[in-house]
Amino acid sequence: MSRPRALITGITGQDGTYLSQLLAAEGTEVHGFLRSGDPQLSYVQQLVPDVVMHDGDLSSFDSVQAAVEASRPDEIYHLAAASSVAASWEDPVDAADLNGTGSVRVLDAARRFGLDHGKSPRVLLCSTAEMFGYPATSPQNELTPIDPVSPYGAVKAFAHRMARIARQNGQHVSTVILYNHESPRRPETFVTRKITRAAAQIANGSTEPLCLGNMSARRDWGFAGDYVKAMTAALRHDNPDDFVVATGVSHSIEDFVVAAFAAAGVDDWQEYVEVDPGLLRPHDPAEFVGDASKAKQILGWEPAVDFEGLVDMMVQADLQTK
Repeated sequence: MSRPRALITGITGQDGTYLSQLLAAEGTEVHGFLRSGDPQLSYVQQLVPDVVMHDGDLSSFDSVQAAVEASRPDEIYHLAAASSVAASWEDPVDAADLNGTGSVRVLDAARRFGLDHGKSPRVLLCSTAEMFGYPATSPQNELTPIDPVSPYGAVKAFAHRMARIARQNGQHVSTVILYNHESPRRPETFVTRKITRAAAQIANGSTEPLCLGNMSARRDWGFAGDYVKAMTAALRHDNPDDFVVATGVSHSIEDFVVAAFAAAGVDDWQEYVEVDPGLLRPHDPAEFVGDASKAKQILGWEPAVDFEGLVDMMVQADLQTK
């Protein structure tokens, strides 16, 4: 009996690395879709030595289709995205093509593969809480109105709707509406890793201040390693659907700072933190917190790592990085 095959777009990102390890440990043949020259390629190959890579670009339907044809996947996990909200303000056209139209290319390549070969792969698309904009209710669930306030949220909302349309037309497409999820693998361009890295450096003797924007912004933070388990559960459920993936608890940026400096053993965090008005977003929702009760009830999923455990995990990893 042949091994199941999975194709992961965005395999070199934080979520892609955790997902590729999870699938490989299960015995799945893992294929990755990535741009030629991706600097993280060797890292993924260390984690999953027998991974099969396919060069391509989400802006090219031909390359997406070629990767699907070559990998002949049973499962497609579409993780690739320009994930910075701030960057989407700087280049909304690129965000729209990669996060919006790029997702449609993946959906259509899967559909055409099914038409040509008689069996369509199951598809998982990653949506985002940023689609909700300024949510009127908290926590948010799968029925919360979609009303984005950023280019990033808008194009992800488009992809989310297109996933629903594909599902209504017979494709096995599920989505996970992901709330913020972090890990030691998160790039330093993200505020969470910026905080834990700074806390570790200060603990190791640095005098450089940590510059942040809105300290009161609140998010629902979980561990990426937990969230990829929700992805596989959602894709493999016999009834494709939309699932919020979250911890159900929100914390402020300041809470994250306090926890990180405490984990690093640094007292008086205020001495090292500065607020930079230039880092404030044009529109920053006051609070995102997700209700993942549907995922718990239907998929049997719930997070294993809590907020304090997540922050400590990231700080301890950064303390080991010189």
